[in-house]
Amino acid sequence: MISQIGSLTLSLAGILSLFNFFLFVIYKRSNDQRYLQVIERSLLSQCICIIFANLCLLNELLVSNFNLQYVAQYSSYETPLFFKMTALWAGQAGSLLFWSSITSFYSIFFILYTLKKIPSIKNISFLILNVILAFFLMLNNFIANPFEPVSSDIIVSNGNGLNPLLQNVTMAIHPPMLYLGFIGTTIIFVMAIAGLISNELSNKWIYSMRKWSLFTWTFLTAGIILGGYWAYNELGWGGYWAWDPVENSSLMPWLLLTAFIHTIIIQERTGILKSWNFFLASGSFILVILGTFITRSGIISSVHSFTAESLGPIFFAFLILLILISLGTYYVNKSQLIVNDKIESIKSREGGFLINNFLLVIMCFTIIWGTLFPILSEAWNDEKIHIGQSYFNALNVPLGILLLILMGMGPLLSWGNTSRESIIKKFRIPTFFSFVFGAAYLLIYLSKFDFYVFLTLIGIIFTSTAIVSEFYRIFLKHRKSAPFFDSLLSTFSRNRHRSGGYIVHIGLTLMFVGFIGKAFEVEKEFSLKPGEEIYFSNYIFKLNDISSEARGNHFAFISDFDIVSSSNIFIGKLFPEKRVYFYWNSDPEQRQPHSELDINSTLSKDIYSIFSSYDAERNVGFFKIMINPLVSWVWIGSIIMILGAILAFWPSGIRNGNI
Repeated sequence: MISQIGSLTLSLAGILSLFNFFLFVIYKRSNDQRYLQVIERSLLSQCICIIFANLCLLNELLVSNFNLQYVAQYSSYETPLFFKMTALWAGQAGSLLFWSSITSFYSIFFILYTLKKIPSIKNISFLILNVILAFFLMLNNFIANPFEPVSSDIIVSNGNGLNPLLQNVTMAIHPPMLYLGFIGTTIIFVMAIAGLISNELSNKWIYSMRKWSLFTWTFLTAGIILGGYWAYNELGWGGYWAWDPVENSSLMPWLLLTAFIHTIIIQERTGILKSWNFFLASGSFILVILGTFITRSGIISSVHSFTAESLGPIFFAFLILLILISLGTYYVNKSQLIVNDKIESIKSREGGFLINNFLLVIMCFTIIWGTLFPILSEAWNDEKIHIGQSYFNALNVPLGILLLILMGMGPLLSWGNTSRESIIKKFRIPTFFSFVFGAAYLLIYLSKFDFYVFLTLIGIIFTSTAIVSEFYRIFLKHRKSAPFFDSLLSTFSRNRHRSGGYIVHIGLTLMFVGFIGKAFEVEKEFSLKPGEEIYFSNYIFKLNDISSEARGNHFAFISDFDIVSSSNIFIGKLFPEKRVYFYWNSDPEQRQPHSELDINSTLSKDIYSIFSSYDAERNVGFFKIMINPLVSWVWIGSIIMILGAILAFWPSGIRNGNI
């Protein structure tokens, strides 16, 4: 019954979408504002229907209604309740409905809050929103309907259950965070198109765009980081980023959105770079749809991707439509974006922002090309070409180091122009510390010298010193007229946009500390029986026992390791597991083995253990140990980045774009 109601409300949302297009035609001919009010209410009703349908599907997952194809495929009686909820976005149909639901939440807030402040862009915003919602409703109603019943001649006594890789708390949080970031670009796209067509690029429009961009960027950043954290803790290959096509699909819009957040400040202060910002804003959503096309078309194979070749042509057509809308809007209204003012000097903060933008866009295009070239090559001559990590690292590592150094230079530059005397005065301390630490690295690691590690270290020291010195300068400015703690509070709260941005940069700098560790990783594979031990990388790993345990939805072989240093100091324990999901199934093909790794983590290094396989007859376990230096700093830096973004998003009394 609930599933039928959900299917009905989904159909009703589609009907309302068609009704809105009909109303737009009448409104355009009559210019009667009453029709615009009806469209607004219809859009809100449409969004409520989508959200309600999403709740209906969630209910069917929780009650294990295996009469629905989607529930039977992604849930089971043995699936824990929490992961039954996360099955909502585990498959193609459910994730598309979840996408539509988040779009609906955003649309409701956008209509009731943002458009109340900028009513001049209402009509175009409604039209573009309706086009986007109609597209996803078409998919949910006709291509990937989550309420589709199983065949009438099949009785499903139990479902397939959720993929073991997805039965992880991080993976339960990662997709919603990523979706909140992805889908937030919808509103940015709508505002960019509507603002240009309506000739509404005022400070109110810019301020709202900044708020939406920061909000979206924060969730997209959190989603990407959580995805890396999940990969590191669940997939068992010891890394957090592999330049996988689906990973790249999330990074591409993030890069454009990062660039937009920086240069929209210049537009707010000086009124220039309007065309550039238009393409960054609209391009971020277009790249989201491009990434979604790559993920959901079935043209690539990835642990992250869905397989549905029928969606490929439809998403491609929608992608082309969005590109045509953007280019057409720009061509017809480009006169509104032409300004005579230019950046006065490259030795200015806006000059630094612009160089930062160019580097981010170049990185984005190198990733787009590396991701799409194998697909285009196969489509052209049916030849599969693999582009590995070496391509992406060779191009993006140098660009990343340049961006790292620019993050330190930006706060030291003045708006308009920076005098030679000011450059010497502000740059001398960061440059001095960079020289000292660089020289220390050369002395200590001369025999194992790595050029990129050397440059990254210099960038880390330069940028962190520059930002800290800038915070200290601001603190001294407030210290003249207020007590110590009041001055300290004012340093961070007086201009939250600026302070939050600096904290984001500090977080990113700490992440680069973690990235350096990749150059010093080591690993070893071996087999042991209980009671045996092995020496590796100045540690002794002793296998005490291998036990077994039947659990709710899997059977586990559990190893018990002691970690002892070469000086015989006890470091800790490791308990990597080899699990078998659906072990009760009589068909061995239906059983799903999975390695649940364990990590001994400190600030200096991670000892990363994987239980690869187990020979029960000989009571021998096969293991892999990896020593990964400095990985914890990636996660510490990530948390600081998110906190900085929240501070930058938080309302501040200053709206003049200072940063």
